Amino acid sequence: MDFPSGTPADLARLIAEYPLAWLVNHGAAGFFATPLPLVAELDEAGHVTALIGHCSRRNGQVAALQADPRAQVLFMGPQGYVSPALVSRPHWAPTWNFAVAAFDVTVAFDEAGTLPAVRRLTTHVEASQAQPWQVEDAGARLPQLMARIIGFRATVTAIDARFKLGQEEDLPELREIIAAHPDPVLAGWMWRLNNDRLQAHAAAHGEETTG
Repeated sequence: MDFPSGTPADLARLIAEYPLAWLVNHGAAGFFATPLPLVAELDEAGHVTALIGHCSRRNGQVAALQADPRAQVLFMGPQGYVSPALVSRPHWAPTWNFAVAAFDVTVAFDEAGTLPAVRRLTTHVEASQAQPWQVEDAGARLPQLMARIIGFRATVTAIDARFKLGQEEDLPELREIIAAHPDPVLAGWMWRLNNDRLQAHAAAHGEETTG
């Protein structure tokens, strides 16, 4: 498991905040790539052990994965260009900051797990609503809708997660980037991934800092 410049908690947060991923594999008919929202399954230590989702039964990827369950799941988290215009240091070069993750997985389809998979995803994405939608709200349409999809559990076999969020920058430049970057979400991730040294710098200079 590889987490360059990040932690298992950072990875779990990336999936929770950016659940739409690419499920990619190769079968007899060629390559398949399907965008699907997924929910992470964590162990007691907070490590991602599996990804839970569902897809259309009509998707040719289902048969391909039943024949060979090996696949990759690709997540793209916060990302964006960082312009030299944000930095006062002369000759500073532009860069691109991002948080991404690639999982090697083994996919197992689960008829009985279809409704629980949908319920799990719905609970996650509806959590911020005052009155969260539940699968039962589909009423009489629910059996018809469930018949069109099939749930799966993708067991994680390897992880390559990369968090390039300003860790390589000197603190003066990093502080300028975080303060002026036009994407507040990306700036927030940069702050969190550099929190220890930003807090230490603030304490050493009697400053207040917030993320």
